[in-house]
Amino acid sequence: MKAIVVVIDENNGIGKDGGLLCHLPNDLKHFKQITTGHTIIMGRKTYESLPKGALPNRINIVITSADTKMFPGCIVVRSVEEALSVSENHEKVFIIGGGELYRSTLHLADTLYLTRIHNTFEDADTFFPKIDFEDWVVREEDKHKADDKHLYPYTFLTYSRK
Repeated sequence: MKAIVVVIDENNGIGKDGGLLCHLPNDLKHFKQITTGHTIIMGRKTYESLPKGALPNRINIVITSADTKMFPGCIVVRSVEEALSVSENHEKVFIIGGGELYRSTLHLADTLYLTRIHNTFEDADTFFPKIDFEDWVVREEDKHKADDKHLYPYTFLTYSRK
């Protein structure tokens, strides 16, 4: 399985100033639940946005042309093709960002784990590519209202490619 994991707002915004659009604790738990024990592929900027570097209990693959010593605990590759080659025998591979990596791999994914924030962030500067929902079927949908820990309502959606 090759899956994409992403949090997007109503305009497909995914980030601003190198970080997430907002803090959703339940989304972080959801992300951890689905990716733990599996392989994650990310770009350099996504790696740099992680507060403690490589994520524990996962095989971390970083695509970059930078010095490999800058990514402790990670497998460093130079291209999407190399990342997919390194992970070809892994049961589940999750592409976790950022924007450039999503654009170059959306067509390869068979599963899409999408957290939709029901808000528009006008200052978003990084976007997920347009999704042709004719190619996907909703497998799971879990709606959540805003609460004291989540400023915005959001929905966990799992799509499978038709």
